[in-house]
Amino acid sequence: MRTHTKHVLMCVGPRCTEDGVAAQAMFALVGEKIDARPHLAIKRTRTHCMVACRAGAPVLVVYPEGVWYRCPDEAALERIVSEHLEGGREVGELIFHRLGEGDIDSLEAEHG
Repeated sequence: MRTHTKHVLMCVGPRCTEDGVAAQAMFALVGEKIDARPHLAIKRTRTHCMVACRAGAPVLVVYPEGVWYRCPDEAALERIVSEHLEGGREVGELIFHRLGEGDIDSLEAEHG
């Protein structure tokens, strides 16, 4: 295993997309985006259903931060890779859960 500073876990379905086909394609795409940036030390792992689907989109989790993202399309994946994994800035509007805090949507409703 290569040295890594972050670990990305991504759901490949089958619940978030029909039979997980699109989710598996998104997993391959995030791998391409990470591999295109050889300076990033990121391990990528596919998971099966995390039972946390949001709007029919695959879930991507970044550790050690414990940030859970919705990944509805390629643009979202690009933002997560370029802004969070490469730039160190979380993509707030795609986050739905944070380790130790619970779901972001319900927290905003409580405090909003």
